[in-house]
Amino acid sequence: MRESSMQGKVCLVTGATGGIGRETAKGLADRGARVVIVGRNADKVTRTISAITSETGNPQVEGLVGDLSVQAEVRRVAREFLASHDRLHVLVNNAGMFYWNRELTPDGIERTFALNHLGYFLLTELLLPALKTGAPSRIINVASDAHRSAHLDFSDLQNARKYSGIRAYSQSKLANIMFTYELARRLEGTGVTANALHPGFVASGFARNNGPIVRFFMDTLLRPMQISVEKGAQTSIYLATSPEVEGVSGKYFDRCKPVPSNDASYNKADQQRLWEISEQLVGEKAEAAAGGV
Repeated sequence: MRESSMQGKVCLVTGATGGIGRETAKGLADRGARVVIVGRNADKVTRTISAITSETGNPQVEGLVGDLSVQAEVRRVAREFLASHDRLHVLVNNAGMFYWNRELTPDGIERTFALNHLGYFLLTELLLPALKTGAPSRIINVASDAHRSAHLDFSDLQNARKYSGIRAYSQSKLANIMFTYELARRLEGTGVTANALHPGFVASGFARNNGPIVRFFMDTLLRPMQISVEKGAQTSIYLATSPEVEGVSGKYFDRCKPVPSNDASYNKADQQRLWEISEQLVGEKAEAAAGGV
């Protein structure tokens, strides 16, 4: 596996104040990139910038604060990034959560779908001008093998009829992959690639926002199955930095290798339908909004 210096590259990583997002941001900074981290908590963002700068010796670490489940905050994060950067070379859509109980965002959208899928969709579209200016550039969507048991029910994408946190999460990860495949097709010839990945079952604090029972389950019963955040971030870092994947697009990776995703993910009509519904849910055609976020 070959890596290249990221000197002169601008990278943005969401969900980067902990877990594999933080480790990904650190790995990019360690290779010399200018790294912009995005997190929900301003204090955590500040502490993470200081820590990554200290650990890597790279002073080019910046932060943006925003809850990417809320569309107004996605737009503000994009606007703030574009105000100070005219190009972007790597976008790592990593922010994601698991919600045991059904919640709605201020936009009236089920929170799992809003953050895990629409957050990727809207932020990517709003940053496409900078990605195209920075081409060759890379979009990396952190998905999960949890998608393998899922299919998209277009009559109930937000699980309003009978909510299951596990089903909602699995469907959102399938949506990540289908979005990636459709995006890769739409970006052909632009110099911008799009790939998705499974990071592994990572000991990252994931899902511990759901109360003591879920925390006990994750911290005790499932702990032996979990891998370190360092291992979990390897595929994200590989897709962001390796010359081996220059020009590779529309693939799903696991352990730094392309692997098949589930059969449902390859349905092109469903990919296009998901794209159109996503545009409707963010309120307008996202590409048209990119110039005026």
